[in-house]
Amino acid sequence: MKADAVRGHLDGLLLAVLEPGPLHGYAIITAVQRRSAGALELRTGTVYPALNRLERTGLLRSSWDSAGERKRRRYELTDAGRRALAEERTAWQAFTAAIGSVLDPAPHPGHAG
Repeated sequence: MKADAVRGHLDGLLLAVLEPGPLHGYAIITAVQRRSAGALELRTGTVYPALNRLERTGLLRSSWDSAGERKRRRYELTDAGRRALAEERTAWQAFTAAIGSVLDPAPHPGHAG
């Protein structure tokens, strides 16, 4: 899938994969790839700046976690992040319904074909 397809939806994708619980950066990238059945491959150079921005805006919080000798930053949703995710889902449903009504070749009730 084209990288442009993700543009404008990255925040929602990141918030959605963090909904079940905290993850570190690489696990977030892996979760997006797994949940999209491999169709979406996010680059670290795209994900980490977005995570930092989402944290600055209060939608995420992070903490350091130790895995052996390695320290990793784990990200999790804040209450504001959960609200933003709900808004993102509502906006996505409206967007896909509007696009679907244009791309769907089937006649719609009440419209002359």
